[in-house]
Amino acid sequence: MSRFYIDPNIARAKTIAKDFYIDSKYFELAKEKIFANSWQYVGHKDQVKEPGDVQPVNLLENYLDEPLVITRDKENIVHCLSNVCNHRGNLLAYEACKSNQLRCKYHGRLFHLNGRFISMPEFGEVENFIPENNHLKQLPLFEWGKLLFTSLNPIFPASDFFTEMLEIIGWLPLNKMEYRKDLSNEFLVNANWALYCENYLEGFHIPFVHPTLNAVIEFKNYTTETFKYSNLQVGIAKEGVLSFELPENSKYYGKQVAAFYFWVYPNMMFNFYPWGLSLNIIEPQTESTTKVRFLCFVYDASKLEQGAGSGLTTVEAEDEEVVENVQKGIRSRFYKHGRYAVHREQGTHHFHSLLAESLNA
Repeated sequence: MSRFYIDPNIARAKTIAKDFYIDSKYFELAKEKIFANSWQYVGHKDQVKEPGDVQPVNLLENYLDEPLVITRDKENIVHCLSNVCNHRGNLLAYEACKSNQLRCKYHGRLFHLNGRFISMPEFGEVENFIPENNHLKQLPLFEWGKLLFTSLNPIFPASDFFTEMLEIIGWLPLNKMEYRKDLSNEFLVNANWALYCENYLEGFHIPFVHPTLNAVIEFKNYTTETFKYSNLQVGIAKEGVLSFELPENSKYYGKQVAAFYFWVYPNMMFNFYPWGLSLNIIEPQTESTTKVRFLCFVYDASKLEQGAGSGLTTVEAEDEEVVENVQKGIRSRFYKHGRYAVHREQGTHHFHSLLAESLNA
């Protein structure tokens, strides 16, 4: 299997080999090498507001397909657990509900809401059965405001992925965000998941692809900053366009920031606008299809549909058209690699470097 290499000098570097986007073996390899080792959005606290609330989750449906369950126990502690009974593999929670325990509907095995084994019918004669070895798998849970994240194989701490975003955005009233199902959406894109991420990671295309967004953002002042497993793009508003009221301790104080665009490796996009957050989760389906979930959290509804945070469905349609045509184009026998615009595509170069690091590990 090929090893990928991205020159750390962006001025010399070539983009990742096109095989990554079109060869099914890399699509499968990414499951364990990239996604299982990363931190993923698993839900929000309003789904488990009260003790006894149970919320099943299928993590990255049609790709990782890992059955998990979020619970809030009687001590008011939120847990992320495997949603699979360790007797014969049945799902424990089929749908959101309120319960004092998790009971398997197949043979009655019983667990506390923190995952600890309670009892199992007809197991009195089973030899070498150790109850302490039959607790449900408990996954780590990173909580940020109302947002919940977990990792199936947490070889890297959550701080590696989220610290810079928390430091830059921490002044926002994230605990007051309300999930708005009516403003949320899902899109099926006929392109590889990584192509969709690449498109997000550079503002280079804005003047050519997004006329409405370009009308409210000062493209010449658009910046990108990379961190260990994340990066930030900052869109500066044109005169008279809605922008953040930044606190004096913000590194951007004095600037008319229309939007903070945070990306967290490998597939999460946190778009902060003066009205709230559009959280985009990029979910691989096949090597050439991707589901994009737009989850909308609002803390100032009076500012909706203004500035850079307006017309998001239109912007999405414009992005889809481009990446779907790229998916067709990279199959050409005449295309092997691209190059990077040194001052505009730092985010894409950073992303490709992380992909190569993960796949070669």
